[in-house]
Amino acid sequence: MIDYQKILAARLPEKRYRHSLGVATTAAQLANQNKVDPEQARLAGLLHDYARDLPGPELLALATRAGLVTCELERRLPVLLHGPVGALLLKQDLGLVDRAILQAVARHTVGAVAMTTLDKIIYLADAIEPERRFPGVAELRRLAGTDLQAALLKAFESSIFYLLGKGQPLHPATVEARNYILLAEGVEI
Repeated sequence: MIDYQKILAARLPEKRYRHSLGVATTAAQLANQNKVDPEQARLAGLLHDYARDLPGPELLALATRAGLVTCELERRLPVLLHGPVGALLLKQDLGLVDRAILQAVARHTVGAVAMTTLDKIIYLADAIEPERRFPGVAELRRLAGTDLQAALLKAFESSIFYLLGKGQPLHPATVEARNYILLAEGVEI
């Protein structure tokens, strides 16, 4: 049995490791509330930032070789690639083959259209784990406990508003994911 916590403790800085433990716990709680395997969610949450601390040029090189780069923004801000690269490395380095976990890790950074429940849980757990502090996080935590879809929409909007406020570009996947929830999944506009 692979001791993923030991691997992460050696790989990640202390603060990022604590964050990963918080995401794992939060993901398991959300999984229990949403009829998803809590151990699968816990592992995806634990491993979600496996590649987060790789240098930008290394993230970009790995993503480029694997055909993971989807837009120019990712070339300019390679940190956005840590999810897809993390999934790639979890499979290559650790032999992880659970497709649902790998997809949730890959999608946790910017979201995606038609996210699975596990994808949504990992995205939200990353945003609301206990050490997160930002305006609106308490409301997002409350919403995640009652309505996963509404919480995801609010999380996307929070991210979009934050980036717009900083004058930063928006990742097209985040905008598309938000629009998908509004248009395809029947959320009231």
